[in-house]
Amino acid sequence: MNDSSSRRTFDSTQRKNPSMCQHQPPCPTADSPDREAARLSAHHPEQGWSLLCNGVLLFEDTGELLPDGQIIAPHRPLAAGRVVKAA
Repeated sequence: MNDSSSRRTFDSTQRKNPSMCQHQPPCPTADSPDREAARLSAHHPEQGWSLLCNGVLLFEDTGELLPDGQIIAPHRPLAAGRVVKAA
């Protein structure tokens, strides 16, 4: 039975998940600058990602995927051999 009226539709406010964090004090939110400090909910190093309790997917290359779909590019620090000092 493929009745389109029985399908659920979601607007953008319905898709937003409430905070998954149940810690006290609560972990930083996904839109907070220190969002990476949230506790791990799932950790899969063999696949290169972890899910934080604030809904952020954190990748081993330091890239992130926020719950709203925003992508944060990898932000690894420069290796010590690559740092150039001004004279």
